[in-house]
Amino acid sequence: MSDLTYQPRSVQMVCDGFDDVPQIALPAGYRFRAYRDGDDDVWMTVQRAAEPLINIVDELFENEYGAHREALAERMWFVETDEATPVGSISAWWESGPDVPNDRGRIHWVVVHPEHQRRGLSKPMMTLAMNYMAEHHPGAVLGTSSGRPWAVKVYLDFGFLPDPTQLVEAETLQAWRDVQSVIEHPALEPFLS
Repeated sequence: MSDLTYQPRSVQMVCDGFDDVPQIALPAGYRFRAYRDGDDDVWMTVQRAAEPLINIVDELFENEYGAHREALAERMWFVETDEATPVGSISAWWESGPDVPNDRGRIHWVVVHPEHQRRGLSKPMMTLAMNYMAEHHPGAVLGTSSGRPWAVKVYLDFGFLPDPTQLVEAETLQAWRDVQSVIEHPALEPFLS
């Protein structure tokens, strides 16, 4: 992240449907598994190793997921090596609540351990989460940072676009211009011209 020439800002993205979810498998040497009781510490360990922009506080897992632990086994997955070492995680959460009709899904807390980044794990993780949400939600949202331009590229490749309701804000529009200066993604062009 130190290569960025701009100040990272929070941005929101939306995906209005799941018609064309890219189907990408994990590379050899990795597999998925669902959340299991006790994985809170595993999740925190991977987050702490990988997170360059925010402080991962001890209460984070409980704050984000504790009220709905019953949903974790169905909505959170880990990528692990063939040796059963967890190296990534993603969850297909919800925007408003588990019982809200027609609620959009939320791609939530995508993480890959630094030692396993750039090995083709993020897109298969998105495939898994988006396929799940296609069965349970009409669309999806996610929050990220302009300081993660290559993660934003993955999200764009999976059909997410800038939240148009936020593009009226000058800082948000500049954040998208900053991202585009790094990734030059064709999906962003109509929003920035």
